[in-house]
Amino acid sequence: MNNIFVYVELEEGKIADVSLELLTKGRELADKLGVKLEAVAIGASLQGVEKELAQYGADTVWVADNEIFAPFRTLPHTSVLCGLIKAEQPQIVLFGATPVGRDFAPRVSSALHSGLTADCTQLEIGPHKDAKSGKEYENLLYQIRPAFGGNIIATIVNPDCRPQMATVREGVMRKELAATAAAGEVKQIAWRDYISDSDLAVKILEREIEERKINIKGASVVVAGGYGMGSKEGFKLCFDLAEVLGAEVGASRAAVDADFCEHERQIGQTGVTVRPKLYIACGISGQIQHTAGMDESSMIISINTDPDAPINKIADYAIVGDVGEVIPKMIKYYKQNSK
Repeated sequence: MNNIFVYVELEEGKIADVSLELLTKGRELADKLGVKLEAVAIGASLQGVEKELAQYGADTVWVADNEIFAPFRTLPHTSVLCGLIKAEQPQIVLFGATPVGRDFAPRVSSALHSGLTADCTQLEIGPHKDAKSGKEYENLLYQIRPAFGGNIIATIVNPDCRPQMATVREGVMRKELAATAAAGEVKQIAWRDYISDSDLAVKILEREIEERKINIKGASVVVAGGYGMGSKEGFKLCFDLAEVLGAEVGASRAAVDADFCEHERQIGQTGVTVRPKLYIACGISGQIQHTAGMDESSMIISINTDPDAPINKIADYAIVGDVGEVIPKMIKYYKQNSK
């Protein structure tokens, strides 16, 4: 009762990284609240899935294992999870803000009349006082996300409706093994009690998955360009440097809005979050909307004409200069020294 649920997203038997990230965060929240962390896996051929989930802190693993659940279909998954939530009454339920989570979580929330905060970038536990009634609450889930185009950070609470539900963006939470593996006790979901014939009305006749062409999140080195690159042609210097370093190219929102590169490369609150070993920020001022998506990089190098640019405050090495001059020199000397 009143534990924390994490919905585990599966694709061909593989657990999505965002689900493991949520278990890492969920373990932290559960410890603070003094409750159990429970994972919910709905799919097919799930034997042994509890072993990996336990390593990331899952005390309990709820399993619905049947071929009707793979690949994912919204209606049967919704009925099963709603039935389980009504039976177990968790206080918090977390989903990844993936295409599956964005389709699935709102339906669950609507069916349960619980409320949902989408695309969170942080989750915390804390108190709340209602300004109108004066009523005080303890241990609410702070659901933190960018709002108004990323110009402000909003903290949303759900004082009365349960469960408190949120979807969380991929990559914004750390994915770490628990200090001590949890029990990972397997419990079977009585899914046949929750499924109706209408839930299975939609049949999947053919399915095609296209691999991501751009994988910034998984890159160990990222070269990111901002509006300071000057133009689409100038932005090509980032690609030139990335090619030499074997890196992936990212961009600030300003660079994307200026059509210097595609949106899939955008890093920050309204883009993806990255944690590479090396992050090279080229012509990026370093406003909070961008740095929130890369400030946990192991090493940060900034290149900027402004010595007082905010990015320099978090950079390990700050190069003050024109990107049009600095980047070609970096390419030249890297090639010389790597022979």
